[in-house]
Amino acid sequence: MRIEILGSGCANCKLLAERTAEAARELGLEANISKVTDYQDIVSRGVMSTPGLVVDGVVKSQGQVPSVVAIQRMLGCSRAEQG
Repeated sequence: MRIEILGSGCANCKLLAERTAEAARELGLEANISKVTDYQDIVSRGVMSTPGLVVDGVVKSQGQVPSVVAIQRMLGCSRAEQG
């Protein structure tokens, strides 16, 4: 699974990266999490408000920092599915 955090590196971008890593870890997912900070690259994906969360090339969230549980849902899993 390829996960990208889009943003300038602000506090919300860092928080989204932390929550995303936690969500993937709790679900036991193998995920490659990278950060995209180039403004032109971010805009070319249709993201106008950061931070953005992209999973396997699909924008899942922008302009907010979802909870760990919400991110797990975006990753296609939930805690209920794990147990």
